[in-house]
Amino acid sequence: MLDTNRRVFLKESLATSAVSAAWAVGLLNPQALLAEWSKNIFEAKDVPEVLKGLYGTDIHEANEAVEIKAPEIAENGAVVPITIESNLPGVTQIAVFASINTFPLAADFRFTDNAVPYISTRIKMSKTGDVVAVVKAGDKLYSSRKEIKVTIGGCGG
Repeated sequence: MLDTNRRVFLKESLATSAVSAAWAVGLLNPQALLAEWSKNIFEAKDVPEVLKGLYGTDIHEANEAVEIKAPEIAENGAVVPITIESNLPGVTQIAVFASINTFPLAADFRFTDNAVPYISTRIKMSKTGDVVAVVKAGDKLYSSRKEIKVTIGGCGG
């Protein structure tokens, strides 16, 4: 029994020492693993401000090729399921906004050249309002919007 405890102690001590040494030398850098994000964009108070931060412009045109699938009525605003897809060529980014929220940017997705421009997620909505999807294809921005009625809950309570 004593021999087993000694082995466990030695094994854990060796593992802790190896991790500590790797961290001290700089081999383990947690910040390098985290995705890059801009705090000021996610804390912007209106959609045009967020668009300027993300794309450098807030000019976008409505396009039927950007399709939002979401319920007409969300029973719980804390989890509103939405799906956004587009058949536009060269889509590199999709941003999702709940325009009624205090901080409207709900999500921002980046795509590689060969990725299918399709996302499915859940967002929070404080009350009834529009969900706006903005798609970047080439150098242009295209958008679509859909009103969702929130009956209870919401991200406000």
